[in-house]
Amino acid sequence: MPHITIYTTMICPYCSRARHLLQRKGVDFEEISVDRDREQMAIMRRRSRRHTVPQIFIDDLHIGGYDDLAMLDARGELDPLLAPGDAQGGDPGGPDE
Repeated sequence: MPHITIYTTMICPYCSRARHLLQRKGVDFEEISVDRDREQMAIMRRRSRRHTVPQIFIDDLHIGGYDDLAMLDARGELDPLLAPGDAQGGDPGGPDE
């Protein structure tokens, strides 16, 4: 399974929506609260180049916020990213010669 990280705050309704969507998908994720942790907030900003929450990563792939996550789900593009194996496509197996 890919490693999913979600940077959140306690009072963010979009963070709650993102958590619920991921829970509905049945995937485990690491939640990092940036409420009172300036170091984690700085890491989130460096990784995402954004300052709002939530910020969601699947492995090293930056998904964005809740709206981005929900859009991927609506397009049917989220489930393949959450499937076991490489979230970014991995090795397609190359041609047989």
